[in-house]
Amino acid sequence: MFAKLSEKSMHLVRWILTVSWLFLIASLFYDPISLWLTQPETNWSPFNINKITQFECVKVQGTCLNEEPFGMGAALFWGMIVPAAIFILMIGGHEVWRRICPLSFMSQIPRALGLQRYKRVDSKTGKTRYERIKVHKNSWLGRNHLYLQLGLFYLGINARILFINSERTILGLFLIGTILASILVGYLYEGKSWCQYFCPMAPVQKIYGEPRGLFNSAAHEGEGQKITQSMCRTIDSQGQESSNCVGCKATCMDIDAEKGYWANITKPEQQWLYYAYFGFVIGYFVYYYLYAGNWEYYMSGVWAHEENQLSNLLNPGFYLFNHPIAIPKLVAAPLTIGSFGLISYWLGKKLEKRYKAYLFRNNKLVNDEVVRHRMFTLVTFVIFNFFFIFAGRNFVRMLPVQIQYLFPIIIALSSGIWLYKTWPRNPYIYQRENSAVRLRKQLSKLNVNIPEFLDGRSLNDLDADEVYVLAKILPGFDKQKRLKAYKGVVKESISEDSFAIKKDSDVLIQIRLELEISEAEHQLIVEEVMKQLSAEKAKNAEVIQQEHSTNSKIETLSL
Repeated sequence: MFAKLSEKSMHLVRWILTVSWLFLIASLFYDPISLWLTQPETNWSPFNINKITQFECVKVQGTCLNEEPFGMGAALFWGMIVPAAIFILMIGGHEVWRRICPLSFMSQIPRALGLQRYKRVDSKTGKTRYERIKVHKNSWLGRNHLYLQLGLFYLGINARILFINSERTILGLFLIGTILASILVGYLYEGKSWCQYFCPMAPVQKIYGEPRGLFNSAAHEGEGQKITQSMCRTIDSQGQESSNCVGCKATCMDIDAEKGYWANITKPEQQWLYYAYFGFVIGYFVYYYLYAGNWEYYMSGVWAHEENQLSNLLNPGFYLFNHPIAIPKLVAAPLTIGSFGLISYWLGKKLEKRYKAYLFRNNKLVNDEVVRHRMFTLVTFVIFNFFFIFAGRNFVRMLPVQIQYLFPIIIALSSGIWLYKTWPRNPYIYQRENSAVRLRKQLSKLNVNIPEFLDGRSLNDLDADEVYVLAKILPGFDKQKRLKAYKGVVKESISEDSFAIKKDSDVLIQIRLELEISEAEHQLIVEEVMKQLSAEKAKNAEVIQQEHSTNSKIETLSL
C-alpha cells in the first residue's frame, strides 16, 4: 500500500520530520516557549502543569514531589513521538517507518556527499579498483548483530530511567550522539548498515513490522515490481524511481519483510528477540511502580520532567509495602528489567515447547516455523496492547472523555485485526503465493482464452490455490505448454537475480510439482536459459561498446 507512494513525496516527508526532530533536540537545550506554557498561572494552556499531571500530589516513596514548570521537549519525545513510532510500525509496517525515519535518513549523509569509506581491491588482471565496504554476513557483526541491537535496546531503556527521562540536556546530547553514530556507520559501511546492524530500534521494528504490518504491501505478490516495500530507491535523471539497493544484507526486510521473517524464524536469536523484548517492556513499566510505590508516578508523566533525576541514582531503588529497600536505583533498574527479560525468555521457550507438544498429542500440524510464528504473533499482540496501557497516558488523559475512551478501542481493534490476519500465515502459504504470481504471469502469455473458463474473471482475480488448479485443468495446457511456462518462470528468476535459482529453490520446487516437471527437465531448462541469457548479455555488451565507440568518434570529429 504505502510502497507506491512516490520517493519525491517521501523525501519531502523525511526532510520535514528530520528538521522537526532537530528543532525538538535544540529545544532540549533552550526552550523559553513551552516553559511558559507549563506555568500554573497560564490557565488557558492545555499544558499547564496542574492540568498535565492531574494529581495534586504525586508521591515518590511516600513523599510528594515538588513540581516546577518545565520545558516540554522530553515529555513530547517520550509521550508522543515514541508511542507514535510503535503505532506506525504495527499499522503501516516497516515500509512506512523505514522510509520516513530521520535517523535512517541522516545515516545516508556520507553516501549523498560521496564520503563513504573504500577498500582497495587488486584483481588477478593487475588492475586496481576501489569498493565500498559492506558488513560480511559471516563476520561477527553479520552473525550477532541482533544480539548487539537487543543489548543496545536494553541499555537504552535503562538509560531512560536512570539518566535521560527528564534531564533534557543529557537527552539532547544522547540524541545528538545517536545521530553522529548513525552518520559514522554510514561512512564506514555501505547501504542501510546502520538500520540493519546497529540501530537499537531495529528489534522493535522487527517485532512490530514482521511478517507484515496491518496495511503494508506484500512484496512477493506484486507482479513486475522492481521496487518493493521500503527498498532503497533514488530518482534518476529522467525523474523515474529506480532501485538503489547495494545488497548490504541478505533477506533484507526492506525488500521483503515476510521473506526475511520466514528465513530466520527458527534461529535462536529470534527467541531472544521476541521473548526477552516482551520481558524488557513489562519490566520497564513495572519498575516505575516498584520504585515509587504507586502508579500515579508514571501515569502523571512527572517522570518526564522530574527535577534532579541524576541525584536519585544512589537513593533506594525499590519502595515496597511503604518501606524503601536499600538497593541503589542505579542497580535496581537494570536488575529489574534484566530479570524480567530473562524470565520472559525462559517462559517463552517453555510455552513454545508445551504448545508444540499439545499439537503433537492432538494430531495437529507440528512444524517449528508454524509453532514459533504463532508464539511470536501472540507475544506481539499482547505486548502491543500492554505498551499502550501506559504509553502517552498523561497526554491521553488531557483529551475529552469521549476520545479517551476511543483511544483504547482503536488500539484493541487495530491489534485484533492484525492478529486475525497474521495468525494463519505460514511459510508454505508464502511460498505458494510467491510461486503463483510467477505462474500467473506465464499463463497469461499462453495463446489460450483463459477468461472463457473463468466465467469472466481474470487471472489477477484468482488466489494462489485457484491458479494451481487452473494450471492442472486448463484445456490445451499440455506438457509442451507446461514446459514453456516453467521456462518463463526460471528465466524471470535468473533475470531478477543471478542467485535466484538457489534462493528461490522452494518456489521453483513448488511450481515443478504443480506442473509435473521432472528434475531432469528442470536441469535442461536451467542450462538452456543460462545459455540464452549469456548470449543476450554478450550481445548487449557489444551494442554498448559500439555505442561508446561511435560516441568517441563523434567527439573526435567535433574537436
